[in-house]
Amino acid sequence: MRGSDVGLVAAARSGFADGATAGIGSLPHLDPVRAAMFAVEAFDIATIPSTPARSPEEAMIAQALVGVAGVHVADGAIGCDAGLVKPHAVTTTDLERDAFGGLRAFLEVAGDLELDGTAVKWQFVGPVTLGVALHRAGLAREVAFDLALTTVRGRLADISDAVTRVLPRSAQMVVLDEPWFADLMQPGFPIPPDEAIDRMSSAMAALPATTVTGIHCCAPCDVATLFATGPRVVSLPVSSGLVDWVGYLTRFLADGGIVAWGVVPTDGPVPWSSERHWRALSDLWCELVGLGCDAVRLRRQSIVTPQCGLASHTIPVARRIARLTGEVGKRVQDQSAATRFALGA
Repeated sequence: MRGSDVGLVAAARSGFADGATAGIGSLPHLDPVRAAMFAVEAFDIATIPSTPARSPEEAMIAQALVGVAGVHVADGAIGCDAGLVKPHAVTTTDLERDAFGGLRAFLEVAGDLELDGTAVKWQFVGPVTLGVALHRAGLAREVAFDLALTTVRGRLADISDAVTRVLPRSAQMVVLDEPWFADLMQPGFPIPPDEAIDRMSSAMAALPATTVTGIHCCAPCDVATLFATGPRVVSLPVSSGLVDWVGYLTRFLADGGIVAWGVVPTDGPVPWSSERHWRALSDLWCELVGLGCDAVRLRRQSIVTPQCGLASHTIPVARRIARLTGEVGKRVQDQSAATRFALGA
């Protein structure tokens, strides 16, 4: 086998390939079991849900900080007692807390449905975004970002262990949710890019080497810096602006990287047809291929997702977004199958 083909095979064997669909995480459900069933049924890759509408503890930032000494979250606002904060003390993750109701329900459903061996995806807030939130809440810059990294590393390890106990044969994709990464290059950002790279890399390193680790940023960002963190998957909204990063994307794919293409916008009216979303992805791919990107890798080393979580929508609209995502994914899967047939793979 040629070395350049290893990434294609690894992606395919993991299940994170060929246009398979996945969720981004948050869902609007009030019943965590129904949320878990939705996450299993609506996407090819079972995606562990969070249900912040059910419990404010399950919102992205609050979930990370529950039980952390010197920090509390109420009504979405973070309060800090700097004298009690221990930035390098690892807090044991209490998975029985309300903050992890979606995770518990998913693992229960996964056990009942005997999903062990099927691919699983889950997300957690990244250390840059959590550090920004803590710094904005009043902690000194170094304390805020040290506490963020310590907390994220501990949570990732504990959740990964919990998933592995129930699904020991399932490949896991774990994606750090980093919305604040979009502002990394702006004047006044609290940490420089090289520090952000180090902290994000360190967070991903807390997971087992077999885990497919990645970064999700739901807004335009500096893609070169994103790749420098060392992810195996990048999760980005489909945008014509990605053409500007074609060289980085080409090299990332050649090295075996996987792109999670956010094909369906989640921040405006949701149409009934997926045609526009498919056309946007197809047009982007055509431009990338015209500039030298490998057409086979674009199709095969890809998964398809909504652009962001679905918690702000109603359940029927969330279902529609999942359907549209699936329709685009099916087109990618068909093209991937045709490519494999043509190459004799």
